[in-house]
Amino acid sequence: MQFAVALPWWTLLLLVAPIVAVGVASYAGAIVPLSPGRRAALSTIRTVTLLVLVLALLRPVRVMPPETATDAVVPVLVDISRSMSLEDVGPSTGPGAGGQARVEAASGVLERDIRPALAARFQTDVLTFGGALAPMGEGALSANQSQSDLSGALRAVRERYRDRRVAAVVVLSDGGETGRDEAAASVDDGTVPVYTIGVGAPRIESDFEVLDVSAGETALADASVDLTVTAVNRGRSGAFDLRVLENGRPVDLRHVTPAADGSPVRAVFTVSPRETATLYTVEIPSAAGELVLENNRRSVLVEPPGRRRAVLIVEGAPGFEHTFLKRALVADPGLEIDSVVRKGRDAGGDPTYFVQASEERAPQLTSGFPEDRRALYQYDAVILANVDTDSLSRAQIETMHQFVGERGGGLLVLGAKSFEQQALVRTAVEEVLPVGLTDRGSGVVRASQSGATPYTVTLTDDGAAHPVMRIGATAEDTAKRWREIPALAAASALGAPRPGAQVLALVRAPDGPRPLVAVQRYGRGRAMVFTGEASWRWRMQRPSEDRSYELFWRQAVRWLSSGAPDPVSILPMAPETGSAGAIALDVRDDSFAPVSDAQVTLRVTLPGGDVQEMRTALSDPRTGRYSADMRFDQPGIYRVHADARKGATDLGSSDRWVLVGGVDREMAEPRLNEDVLRRIAAASGGAYLPASDASRLSSLLGEAALQPAAPQLQELWHTPWVFAALVLLLAAEWMLRRRWGLR
Repeated sequence: MQFAVALPWWTLLLLVAPIVAVGVASYAGAIVPLSPGRRAALSTIRTVTLLVLVLALLRPVRVMPPETATDAVVPVLVDISRSMSLEDVGPSTGPGAGGQARVEAASGVLERDIRPALAARFQTDVLTFGGALAPMGEGALSANQSQSDLSGALRAVRERYRDRRVAAVVVLSDGGETGRDEAAASVDDGTVPVYTIGVGAPRIESDFEVLDVSAGETALADASVDLTVTAVNRGRSGAFDLRVLENGRPVDLRHVTPAADGSPVRAVFTVSPRETATLYTVEIPSAAGELVLENNRRSVLVEPPGRRRAVLIVEGAPGFEHTFLKRALVADPGLEIDSVVRKGRDAGGDPTYFVQASEERAPQLTSGFPEDRRALYQYDAVILANVDTDSLSRAQIETMHQFVGERGGGLLVLGAKSFEQQALVRTAVEEVLPVGLTDRGSGVVRASQSGATPYTVTLTDDGAAHPVMRIGATAEDTAKRWREIPALAAASALGAPRPGAQVLALVRAPDGPRPLVAVQRYGRGRAMVFTGEASWRWRMQRPSEDRSYELFWRQAVRWLSSGAPDPVSILPMAPETGSAGAIALDVRDDSFAPVSDAQVTLRVTLPGGDVQEMRTALSDPRTGRYSADMRFDQPGIYRVHADARKGATDLGSSDRWVLVGGVDREMAEPRLNEDVLRRIAAASGGAYLPASDASRLSSLLGEAALQPAAPQLQELWHTPWVFAALVLLLAAEWMLRRRWGLR
């Protein structure tokens, strides 16, 4: 026997004397006279109790002899996910043209090379994994699992054998990993070696695959959206077709030609989503002899525009620019426009304002700006038009800074007065804007000062791909319309763009090109500057049917305001078919402070139309985040609706559409992924072997068997017997004290 708390032997002897002294002294001066026998009995019980407690604190352990190699277990994990059903393995264990399924090749390696190598020296447990770890059943293996959670399987092995000695772990797989975590991070560093055996062909001879589909941001209900598609043609040469379907209906077809080196091809499709959630699918028609058909298509969901966005326009003075701008925005059914126009001063010298706003918000604007933070935070975007030094106080400017950075609202600054000296320079708002306001050179340069400079507009590469500048049905149409757009009257000269900002358009000025439209994300929100003057020319100098002016300003304001979160906001998610995940949402009050005591209810409409209701639990009080677990067993579109209340107060609601099963990840890039298997082996101190070299496993495991096992330690204090002894000793002392008149 040894003690886990290592102390010299003489220290243990020194502990006995005080314990005995305490036990004897406990009854030396008892109030009730005791006979010597009774006093000795009580002192002995007290002393033994103290000794047992001290021994337990020293943690006595018994050193057991180490387990022999035959006592150790070697779990063998066989991948039975659907990718293991692919027939790219020849009659032998190696890849070839043969037509043997990967799972059949893995079964052959198991029976021919692994079981004989392990039987004489180890206990062997054969387990299968796909979505979960399970013992292998009788009969032939069937590769029918929808995913291959290799990282989860390795964690499950560690939990399953935590009380047994594991000499090694053997994994038979094609290296497909569809779990949430990196598999190499799920192994113990050098504690238990993992030997991975790769099954399948490292290179696919014939396969089309849609690698990725992403949808650009929709800024206007009737505007276009870019679908960016990446596809590859493996083992073949020549062009192939990409077909786009909108809710199952073909809407576009393109013939694409990959590069000579076989690298992926990229194509951009322009589509017009509907008012409801729109599902776009990109597919490649299958070809004869193709190994995998499931990866020929991918889908992406474009959510509907959502609620109307509230926008506040603060005008430093009336102007033609503002009139045309408001007229374009008011006609947008997706926007609610409030405006405050500074008219001048009354007889007492106080500024006067003309307010156009909804009945509930108008009283908060009588002073020319929302009176408090709550009033400002009702809006999703604010437009400052020709706002000079006297228009806003320092406190209001600081609130605008918080509106963008913390609330997540949008800010647009335009008009020459907004950029003149000391207007917004060195204020909190300047930090929000995508370009600096200092070092402006000559400030605003009028076209009349230099007739040779027409202030024509040039679209940048960033602008060609940005939703704000999309005023045509296609990329080519957009570029053509911007080339034809009338010249501006002037443009303000500002500083350089900030790191991370995007300049979407330039104007030609006497001193060279100047930024016309620049945007950036700041904190949770977005900011934009428009440095030009007289953009109303884009409306008045174009045919009446031309909508370029309206589209530009509506899309700019939609983009600025669409990123502003609601008080109740459901977070984005990307679950897979058959997976379990958390639906998370943030709940805030009307000042956007987190609410940690709300009652949040979720209503999820499943793809088949059934409705599932659930309650959420608070997961992060600091951010007001709530979550509920959900299983996404059916592929299709889920609609998630959330309602939040605090007592009798309605905090708001939110909707989000979620696509499940838009891509078959199990069949994505279906080759043997040796890199994953090598990383697992390297991280654990094991080795990677191709299936053709599986016979080498015997010698590798032989080396593991020769390594001495660590001695086993048996805890002697952490047992029910010690606990029972203490209870009995204390109970005996208490009963004897009561019987003999002591309290």
